[in-house]
Amino acid sequence: MLVLGFATVIFFGTALLRLPAAVVEGPPLSLVDALFTATSAVCVTGLVVVDTATTFSTFGELVIMVLIQIGGLGIMSMSTFIALLLGRRISFRERLLLRESLGITGLAGIVRLLRYVLLVTFIAESLGALLLFLLFLDRYPPGQALYLGVFHSISAFNNAGFDLFSTSLTGFTEHLGVNLVVMTLIIVGGLGFPVIVELFHWLRARRNGKRFPLSLHTKLTLTVTGVLILLGSLLIFLVEADNPATLGQLSPRGKLLGALFTAITPRTAGFSTLPTENLRSLTLFSLLFFMWVGGSPSSTAGGIKTTTLGTLVAALWGIISGKEEAQVFRRRLTRDIVDRSWTLAMISVLIIMVGTGLLLFTEGQQLLETLFEVTSAFGTVGLSTGLTPALTTAGRVVIIITMFIGRVGPLTFAAAVAQRQRHKLRVRHPEERIMVG
Repeated sequence: MLVLGFATVIFFGTALLRLPAAVVEGPPLSLVDALFTATSAVCVTGLVVVDTATTFSTFGELVIMVLIQIGGLGIMSMSTFIALLLGRRISFRERLLLRESLGITGLAGIVRLLRYVLLVTFIAESLGALLLFLLFLDRYPPGQALYLGVFHSISAFNNAGFDLFSTSLTGFTEHLGVNLVVMTLIIVGGLGFPVIVELFHWLRARRNGKRFPLSLHTKLTLTVTGVLILLGSLLIFLVEADNPATLGQLSPRGKLLGALFTAITPRTAGFSTLPTENLRSLTLFSLLFFMWVGGSPSSTAGGIKTTTLGTLVAALWGIISGKEEAQVFRRRLTRDIVDRSWTLAMISVLIIMVGTGLLLFTEGQQLLETLFEVTSAFGTVGLSTGLTPALTTAGRVVIIITMFIGRVGPLTFAAAVAQRQRHKLRVRHPEERIMVG
């Protein structure tokens, strides 16, 4: 149901973007380009084969914006929201699908959580649009500033990375306000709705002088997110500080903003304030890891997720230190969570390797740039070294499939494995050891 839901929205988005009214002038988009753009929008990736700002009309841009919103919230969330507006009762089957779409474990309070999801989305995007509108007023007329504020707020919160400036946000590299608003939207959108709701209850309890302990999921999400942002910012600053094509010509504040933004955006956002193609090879290589990890579960972000990385690190540390179990914050992680994390990580690496191999075959480009493009597609990031617009038709199809798998594949896989019952084996084979390492 989830796969068909995403595919259906992509199909209708492709049809709308193929209309003559969707482009500014000239012939309609080709089928492959329309399919690529629709898939990138629904999968909240941001990779483009045509310039969004100069190719699409206002109608086409609105179609992309709606596709981003649907893809970011999820098909089941949007359909359930419509059902709630119509006053229809949510069936048990729909609750099960909604649970898998949101990536949570229990059914209790799932409709209430959805209401929180919609409320958080509305507040964050509205506030972001208002702030960006005010910040854009010094460069654009009020009507255009409002339109740009709304579009980029939705794109940033949903970690999509689509922009209407042709050069992403490189024109705002040292603009403190725009940087802070967009970075905040990216982080909030990538934390995961359960974490945001829990933080809201925690802050309200603290304000009332009550105790509200945070769950292990929230602690792990916040910890891994914070560590990745700090380490990424430091690494990018050290590597790019003397690069005249990126941070080298900026003021000290610009250097800090550029490094921080570049560390946050590969968490599947796709915006850039520094030209990605001018980043040094070590920076591109480190961004591969951040794009692979992505955001957090039940968020608008992609990747294997921060909690998966935290689980892998805990399990690896447990093996190295001789412990029998993976432990985080004095809590023991269940075996099925550890197994799912390892499996998800290995499957994601396999998908990226296969996609890179196919793209090397069809395009014949450099390994690092090709690997970067495929990882960006799988992690639904949208950062590009400039390879995507020059892809052949076969290469574009490879990226389309990779984006779709990156958005739908790991999510449905994790849900399917989580629901699978462990049946007792009637036959248990004898055990034998092998040599490894």
